[in-house]
Order: sequence, then C-alpha cells, then structure tokens
Amino acid sequence: MRNRFDEQLDHLNREMIEMGALCEEIIATVEQALQTKNSELCKNIKQRSVLIDQMEYEIEARCMKLLLHQQPVARDLRQISAAMKMITDMERIGDQAEDIADIMIFLNAHADMELSLIQGMAKSTRRMVTESVDAYVKRDVALAKAVIAHDDIVDDYFCKMKCDIIRWIAKNPGNGEEALDLLMIAKYFERIGDHATNIAEWVIYSVTGEHEEGKDDLVR
Repeated sequence: MRNRFDEQLDHLNREMIEMGALCEEIIATVEQALQTKNSELCKNIKQRSVLIDQMEYEIEARCMKLLLHQQPVARDLRQISAAMKMITDMERIGDQAEDIADIMIFLNAHADMELSLIQGMAKSTRRMVTESVDAYVKRDVALAKAVIAHDDIVDDYFCKMKCDIIRWIAKNPGNGEEALDLLMIAKYFERIGDHATNIAEWVIYSVTGEHEEGKDDLVR
C-alpha cells in the first residue's frame, strides 16, 4: 500500500514540476514579447495559459484522491496540501501572463519612452518564478527564502515605474493611455512576483512544517 502511495506522490511531484516549467516558459515568453513587441508570441502565451489551467484541475483532482483514498502521514500531508496551494498561485501566474499579453497586443510602440525598467522588472519576475520552481524540485529552503527576499526588488521596480510613468504622462499627455497600459503591465508583474513568493513560502512549509508568513506549525 505504501509503495503505491509513494508512486502516486512521485507522479504528483512530476506533474508539479511540469506545471512549474510551463509557468517558467510563459514568463520567459512574456519577457521576450515585451522586448520584441512580437504579437505572435502573445498568442503563444494564451495557449500556454490554457495548458496551465488544465494542469491545475488535474493536479487538484490527484491531490484530493490522495487525501481521500490513502492514509498520508504528516510529512505527506504537508506535501499534498502545499501542492494544492501552489497550483493556485501557478494558475494565477498563467492568468496574469495572459493579461499582459492581451495588453501588449493592443499596445502602441513607445518610441520615445524608456523601457529598461519594465524589462528589468520582467527579468526579475522571471527569476523569481524559475527559482521558486527550482526550490520545490530541490526541496531547497535557502533558495525559497532567497525568492522571498527578491520580491523587494520587484516591488522597488514597480515603485520606480509609477514615478517614471507619471513624469512621462506630464510631458506627453496625448499618450496617457499607452502609459497607463504599461503601468498595468508593471502591476501584473508585481502580482506575479507575489505569487512566486507564495510558492516559495509553501515550499518552506512542505519541507519544515512552518509557513513563513505566520511562522505557524500547520501540520507536524
């Protein structure tokens, strides 16, 4: 019985890694689309978002079966409950990447607007998503904590973006709509960083039983 349960846990782990890889791919594609303004890449983002949604349903169903039909010990309960929380954040990463793609399809070229900040923010957010998934794969608490710390950098980018966009609108009031579109993109990146932080916190919980946000021993 335990061997069968361990096989199912291994299958869950592989599915989580696959879903995480899709999240990494979608953020990397968003970053590339932002740099190249390639609308075809935006269509690929939508396709990957659909796959992430499908995986959320499949993994959630597997977790429920493991909880209902097996007798997991505390460590297993942590892994399964953390997986159920993490897939919610992964699904939202896919949704917000798709939201960015929707804006970028209609976003006019900003020939006279400096885009280095938003590109830096995209790069930092991609790093957070990638390393949160790596932390899960490796069960690496130190890496998960590094992801959480990196969220401050993404938040700082967002604050700088707001200031830059306010100044740019003041100088170019006729292009205010496009500037606000960029602000929305920055906001979605900031939210993606928050979801990567959540994933990292659940990685720590799955390994240690302690959740970073509240330092609570949820399951021993």
